[in-house]
Amino acid sequence: VEVDEQQLNLTRFSIQFPEKRDFFLEGRGIFDFGRGGPTVGSAAGGGASTALTPTLFYSRAIGLNNGRVIPIIGGGRITGKVGRFNVGVVNIETNDDEASKSPKTNFTVARLSRDILRRSSIGMMLTNRSESATVPGASNLAWGTDANFSFFQNLNLAGYFSQSNTEGRTTDNTSHQQRAEWAGDRWSARFEQLHVGANFSPEVGFTRRRNFDRTYGQVRFAPRTKKHFRSVRQFTYLADLEYIKNGFGNLETRIQSARFVAERQNSDIFSVDATDSYELLLNPFQVATGVRIPRGGYNFRDVTVSYQLGQQRRFNGNLAFNKGTFYDGEIVGLTLGSARYAILKQWSVEPSITFQDVNLPAGDFRTQLLRVRTDYAFTPRMFLSSLVQYATAGNLFSTNVRFRWEYKLGSELFVVYTDERDTTRPGYPDLRNQAFVVKFNRLFRF
Repeated sequence: VEVDEQQLNLTRFSIQFPEKRDFFLEGRGIFDFGRGGPTVGSAAGGGASTALTPTLFYSRAIGLNNGRVIPIIGGGRITGKVGRFNVGVVNIETNDDEASKSPKTNFTVARLSRDILRRSSIGMMLTNRSESATVPGASNLAWGTDANFSFFQNLNLAGYFSQSNTEGRTTDNTSHQQRAEWAGDRWSARFEQLHVGANFSPEVGFTRRRNFDRTYGQVRFAPRTKKHFRSVRQFTYLADLEYIKNGFGNLETRIQSARFVAERQNSDIFSVDATDSYELLLNPFQVATGVRIPRGGYNFRDVTVSYQLGQQRRFNGNLAFNKGTFYDGEIVGLTLGSARYAILKQWSVEPSITFQDVNLPAGDFRTQLLRVRTDYAFTPRMFLSSLVQYATAGNLFSTNVRFRWEYKLGSELFVVYTDERDTTRPGYPDLRNQAFVVKFNRLFRF
């Protein structure tokens, strides 16, 4: 009953939206595969390290297809511990949908892991989709093993190996990763190698990019100041390099970046990011409606300056300005994100603004995303929230109003109104989708 927050995407790859449904959110940590968790310095660069790592289980593959809701007939989930093992099993049956050409499908996910040593773990996962989304009439099976080892206080080693099997796609269908990290407070370093085959396709998961080998390195120095800069708590100097070759051995992506961060004693954060990128397009890339970037190799650079107000303030948020080259053109952007204004103790407003002005030989365009979320709490167990969004990328104006009342511990009543409109025509936007939902659930304890 909670809608997605719209995002602007200027890359040629898909975005992974977060799960919103409670059924899949509860106990989801058991199903994490091949991920070592957040690292020191992850908030100060290197965020792309997890963006390209495939996910064996992405719950939004169930009940959703091409933006349409697919009816779920039923299913169940078991999570818990059996002796020293963590166990998770999900089985869901979805009905067919003619509009999206989705056949009746069964989804199965099984996860087994065990904690070893002091802070380490090993595990395995298997996923199965009875009807493949890419090969009609075939099924899709994926499996993998992963391990995470933590030694001493700061040394972390991790990796995984996985394989997918779909009829007619049984070669170059593996993916594996190795990671090593020293995560100290003053010094940290990280090194990764990732391979994703051309036919690796876990269809109960999510793969943003295929047919590549990625090498990534990061070094971070973060001294804490005591005498010379009394208003600053910590400086951070970070440099990283990302190097991606495609299956033919050609350099397809190179990203070199450097970052300087100053965290003040009042928790405000000032940062400067400089990035030098190279991108090889083997095929033309449509970055916006009517604007296509020709195939070829492109070098471009940009700088981002941001200031983030501490969360203890009544108004807080992050204001960022970026400017540079973008493929064979230029880009200028302004973003207000993670902002929150506490009007009253029980009433807050969260505005968000993203603006990008892009000038290319193939055409100029502007992308805008305006979003306002507000929450009002009548009591700790009863609140009203609304989300209003306007995005030029999808020509979408949407409204979502949600009332939630937890009338008994674990038992809830939702009343939700959703309205989506197309802004391509002048005047009042045309209705695209509208829904009024009443959801009631009751938790029985025994």
